[in-house]
Amino acid sequence: MYGYESYVALGDSFTEGLNDELPDGTFRGWADRLAETLAGGRPGFQYANLALRGKMLAEIVDEQVPVALELRPDLVTFCGGGNDVIVPGTDVDEICAKIDEVVGALTGAGIDVLLFNGPDTKTLSVMSVLRGKIGIYNTNLWAIADRHGARVVDLWAMDVLRDFRAWSDDRLHFTAEGHRRIALRAAELLAVPVTGDWREPWPALEVPRSWVTQRRSDLAWTKTHLLPWIRRQIRGESMGDGLSPKRPELTPYVIPSMPADDRASTS
Repeated sequence: MYGYESYVALGDSFTEGLNDELPDGTFRGWADRLAETLAGGRPGFQYANLALRGKMLAEIVDEQVPVALELRPDLVTFCGGGNDVIVPGTDVDEICAKIDEVVGALTGAGIDVLLFNGPDTKTLSVMSVLRGKIGIYNTNLWAIADRHGARVVDLWAMDVLRDFRAWSDDRLHFTAEGHRRIALRAAELLAVPVTGDWREPWPALEVPRSWVTQRRSDLAWTKTHLLPWIRRQIRGESMGDGLSPKRPELTPYVIPSMPADDRASTS
């Protein structure tokens, strides 16, 4: 079905699935949702997810890419460099030069590669300052994909992701609904039939967000998320320290336990 018998996901927290939480406290995310769609109920379909929160591009290249090249799956999704881009003073062109090497190695090994560009942060308070760097990153990524015959899930062009309900309170990770829509878009790009539509408009808000509400949200975000991130950067710490990938080996994909209505929404 769809030509894929095995799939390996590489990356950071975005691909690990934060903050699409399952009842047992683990994270599902768009990659697990995509794997479920690709599996189509087949017991022989195999899936590994090596992504881990907080990983910088160099760590992904050193720790995850060699494993993917050894496993040689039919499909690899790669999204890395986002944590590098948000660090002040980093050179986006240098980041993308390394991604170019990674994509070249993967496609050179005969693996289909699906990339993800950065979403538009224009409507995200404070985080909108990153819009220029993300735009440069995206331009480079399209050139990399064209050079190596990879495909790109264009998150920037997904208007539904500009709604604040697609984003968690930390303004870095997507909600469960954001992940669901991204998985549908990825499946569509791979020509995999799905019943859901990622373009479906969000329900109308009964009470629009006010300026006061936004300012309070900014203050809470600074205290809860921004300042701890700055402290981790100063100390050289990562959210992923001491953690391991949730699916480190290619194994048959088993659908996790979840509410029936949520499972139906991903098909």
